[in-house]
Amino acid sequence: MDATTATNIPTREELNAELLAVPEPPEQPETPHPPGFEDSLEVALRHIKGRRGGDLVGIILVGSGARRAITPHSDIDLIALVKGDADGHEILRIGDRLADIRYHGYQAVEEELPHSLRLPSLLKKGRILFDHEGICAQLLEKAHHRFRQGPPQATINEQIRMKASCLHWLGKAQDLTDKPGTAHYLLTLFYEDCILAFFRLRGFWMTAPVDIHRFMFSREPALADIAGQFLTASTLADRLNFGRQFADLLFKDVPNPARID
Repeated sequence: MDATTATNIPTREELNAELLAVPEPPEQPETPHPPGFEDSLEVALRHIKGRRGGDLVGIILVGSGARRAITPHSDIDLIALVKGDADGHEILRIGDRLADIRYHGYQAVEEELPHSLRLPSLLKKGRILFDHEGICAQLLEKAHHRFRQGPPQATINEQIRMKASCLHWLGKAQDLTDKPGTAHYLLTLFYEDCILAFFRLRGFWMTAPVDIHRFMFSREPALADIAGQFLTASTLADRLNFGRQFADLLFKDVPNPARID
């Protein structure tokens, strides 16, 4: 390369001078915060009123929202009462929450209230969000009155049936110890039936799922202790063992089904 050619080659500084400055990326707006529970509740109310405004008589908030026990994953549980017959259910997404809306005819709910095992305790803590002509207020007053009376007593045949159902799931799990996944699933069904039996046998109204173990411990600490060991057992053998202890204590006063052989 001769001296003339060399002098024609641009330097690094000259090349950099020809480059256009790279613009900074524009500042992005902040990600909007998801709406709070009350804001989401307002959206759900507008939806219900827009859909059933003509025959809507009341909207009641139930569940954790009514109990003031809201967590980041709490749903918005609503009962929409309408004129005439209705038995609808829809789940909507509002921000990061789900709105679980159940539509019922208010007269049907009122007729079911004296016999239901769940409605009195559910409505007792309900929060009225919309009320036409005081219908919701009257319904909640009746729910409070029914709650104070206590749930209907389980008949001896119902007690035996509950015991047989729980022991059936426990026995099936025992039969399938060579298939641990299936056995653990059957033990889940066993425990769910046992929890329902606990409330029916002891004459208690059902509580919210998150309060079940605490409620059981306040009434029967020994039973709650075994239930906790069943739920936290690390092996199938231990779960079966604690499950048997749990059932024996839960149904200790319930006779077995009659033998006919």
